[in-house]
Amino acid sequence: MNENIDIKKSLEFIGFSNKEISVYLALLLLGKGTVTEISRKAGINRPTTYHILASLSSKELVKVSGKEPKQEYTSESPDQIEKLLLEKIKNDEKILIEAKKIIPELKSMHNITDRPKVFFYEGQDGMKKVYEDTLTSHEPIRAYATPDDMHAGLPGYFPDYYHRRAKAGIFIRAIAPVTEIGIERKSHDKEEKREIAFVPKDKYYFSPEINIYDDKVMIASWREKLGIIIESHEIADAMKKIYELAWAEAKRLDKEI
Repeated sequence: MNENIDIKKSLEFIGFSNKEISVYLALLLLGKGTVTEISRKAGINRPTTYHILASLSSKELVKVSGKEPKQEYTSESPDQIEKLLLEKIKNDEKILIEAKKIIPELKSMHNITDRPKVFFYEGQDGMKKVYEDTLTSHEPIRAYATPDDMHAGLPGYFPDYYHRRAKAGIFIRAIAPVTEIGIERKSHDKEEKREIAFVPKDKYYFSPEINIYDDKVMIASWREKLGIIIESHEIADAMKKIYELAWAEAKRLDKEI
């Protein structure tokens, strides 16, 4: 009696359902039998026994011979259980190897509340997406920008962008190297809700544009055609403070220019 209980517990532990255990043990005791004989021995109704035998057969624990209505089932050697489990271990190892391949990528996608979110966008469409995101700003944008590279990188995009930003009531302060295009752009500062502070081009020329707004830092790399948005309160706050230091010096240099 106790032996049967231990066997059932072990079979359950390795993955057999209660009904599979009852049918499998009944067939082992019978050696072979029809669905009716096995169901009677297992104490389970015939339709259920038929489905369980089909499941055991797919695991190669049961062999089927003959045709209905005289179809008989024979139990395979219990050694098949070990073979079945070894095969499962082998398959699980393959699954584990496959999972390990993608875990680093999945981790990079995993957005934890206190962890910065980083989004990458490529090509001209990607560059437009990062600029469109700045139009969601709830505060004045702090920017490092070179209008020459911006206008060359997205021809025809910025006049409309400036208009839509101004219409949305989003003001921008920009530190920019002094260039002819920059000077022309500055003449529209009032209507485009912008204030530009010029810095010497020979010493402070930079290509990527950086916009800081809300809890975001947007980087538009014109040479690499890559747009990046970092969403983090801590990083954005630090960048805003650094910007204010740069702005004070930019205003001083602008007066000299």
